[in-house]
Amino acid sequence: MMTEGSHSRSGAAQVVFTPSGRRGRFPAGTKILDAARALGVDLDSVCGGRGICGRCQVVQSIGEFPKHGVASRADHLSAFGPIEQRYHDKRAPLAPGRRLGCSTEIRGDVVIDVPPDSQVHRQVVRKRAEVHAIRVDPVVRLHFIEVTPPDMHEPAGDLRRVEAALREEWGVEGVRCDLAVLETLQTTLRSGEWRVTVAVHGGRDVIGVWPGFRDKAYGAAVDVGSTTIAAHLCELSSGEVVASAGAMNPQIRFGEDLMSRVSYVMMHPGGEREMTAAVRVAIRGLLHEAAAEAGIAPEEILDVTLVGNPIMHHLLLGLSPVELGQAPFALAVDAAVNLTAGALDLGLHPGARAYVLPCVAGHVGADTAGVILSEAPYLRDEINLVVDVGTNAEIVLGSRERMLAASSPTGPAFEGAQISCGQRAAPGAVERVRIDPITLEPRYRVIGNEAWSDEPGFAAAGGAVTGICGSGIIEVVAEMYLAGIVDEDGVILPGGAGRSGRIVEDGRTFAYVLHRGDVEVRVTQNDVRAIQLAKAALYAGVRLLMDRLGVERVDRIRLAGAFGSHIDVKYAMVLGLVPDCALEHVTSAGNAAGTGARIALLDRSARPEIERTVRRIEKVETAVEPRFQAHFVEAMAIPHKTAAYPELAKAVVLPARKSARAGGEGVGRRRRRGRLR
Repeated sequence: MMTEGSHSRSGAAQVVFTPSGRRGRFPAGTKILDAARALGVDLDSVCGGRGICGRCQVVQSIGEFPKHGVASRADHLSAFGPIEQRYHDKRAPLAPGRRLGCSTEIRGDVVIDVPPDSQVHRQVVRKRAEVHAIRVDPVVRLHFIEVTPPDMHEPAGDLRRVEAALREEWGVEGVRCDLAVLETLQTTLRSGEWRVTVAVHGGRDVIGVWPGFRDKAYGAAVDVGSTTIAAHLCELSSGEVVASAGAMNPQIRFGEDLMSRVSYVMMHPGGEREMTAAVRVAIRGLLHEAAAEAGIAPEEILDVTLVGNPIMHHLLLGLSPVELGQAPFALAVDAAVNLTAGALDLGLHPGARAYVLPCVAGHVGADTAGVILSEAPYLRDEINLVVDVGTNAEIVLGSRERMLAASSPTGPAFEGAQISCGQRAAPGAVERVRIDPITLEPRYRVIGNEAWSDEPGFAAAGGAVTGICGSGIIEVVAEMYLAGIVDEDGVILPGGAGRSGRIVEDGRTFAYVLHRGDVEVRVTQNDVRAIQLAKAALYAGVRLLMDRLGVERVDRIRLAGAFGSHIDVKYAMVLGLVPDCALEHVTSAGNAAGTGARIALLDRSARPEIERTVRRIEKVETAVEPRFQAHFVEAMAIPHKTAAYPELAKAVVLPARKSARAGGEGVGRRRRRGRLR
């Protein structure tokens, strides 16, 4: 029985939903879920109000709420009923205070809270607070329906009756149906006794039907890199990553870098078909591996999003990359590509879909679109620089007002290639380096060993030193500069040889011995030059964009990609990979391309958003810009000829230089051209 004053003169109860603040009046006996739908409140449901899925859980807020003019009391909702008890006992225990909105009736004025896990458009909070959370609103949604059995007096095909149930129960209009669904539709309806779960893609396409009730659908985000491929399997309703898998890109056997793979196609007509088959087999294997890890069948994966650089993008789709190997670097397609997963032979559900993010321009691909979607510089007021460092550095600069992009040919040095003792990031590779500026003795850490080389646990942890990877070569060259072993021109100086056995003659130049053992790891003059060339190309590309945008400083720098994830940003600044910026505003973005693919998977609105955004990005072609060479020459210096960041000088460079000068003969004799002294 309702308490006195629990509803208005009209006999309707006042219902207020939080956190949305939406409110309205409803007759006694109205279900909470029905009231929420009438008000457009974000309250989830897959089973259509049958008390099966448990997605519509709500909590009544009890007490006086003067702000809303409501007294919300416990007896203003119906008592805990048999449907809730059945769900609690047989499916999942309901937490104290939780009610099922589909079976709980409104009996008086109430304030109803919709928890985040009961919202359709929930958010997956990301660890980096400066980047917007992922809004979960997938393209594929599940709907549980009861279909009217066939009747001789009202003839209608099974599909038409499925369409009617979707329209009446879920408001889904004008559906289309895959042939693969039609092939099994009648069997599925009858085995499910006319109660089935339907997967609808994009609010219109029926891509799957299963007998009975199911409330979980899965999708995968795939980053197709030139070196590695990574796949992340997500539960679409929660956004949770349930499994991940990664592998080397098998196309490496056709060429280590992108241009060598293009050359392979040029010299072997039809070679693109070989590489396409190889990468599709690899992606298929990763998706099946991730499904096995999550304990599901690959057929439960209904949606896949993919990113990759332009050449990987073309080879994934079975397109020839030849035109990307020569000016004007024309893409076969730059728009987003929607297709069935079966067209890529991924071995998933017959109705599964695939979405390939758009490319920006010739050498700025779908992976950059993923980075842009993840980092969202187009939503910010400050000037952002986002760099995805690889064999080609893909650079995006700008803000909500204007954005520019370029690709700069850094070469493979940042990945450990073209370095005398370089190797890919693998166990045994040196990844962290510190050099004492007085004794010039190094200490280092290798992948797979948490101890530093001068700690007792280093040898005990096992694992031989096998070489040096990209982050390691960056750190050792920067440390050599800070210790006075290398001057601003990148020359390894002989001055420290008298006080350290680490500086040795190497033909007509000198080298620094980082490690002695079964494998001697030394940094040669050619190694330093390779890093100078790579970082100069990167810096020159950034400066071109800054010139075009008309800015001298950037407010925020994000380093993306595998290299960007592992490098200490301090050393990126010391070497001058990036322009002047306060050190605390230079951060790693991790695998931003993969994160962008996951955003596109989980939030349907992200797809048109990134498609619109890439179309307004201005592309700058470094190969034809006359200023590129001038910037490149200036950037060969360490950190670079126009370096002027006082924060870094105060915090890092000056203390190291002071120690180095106090350490011995010859260190102070090097030439000084930069402004950091």
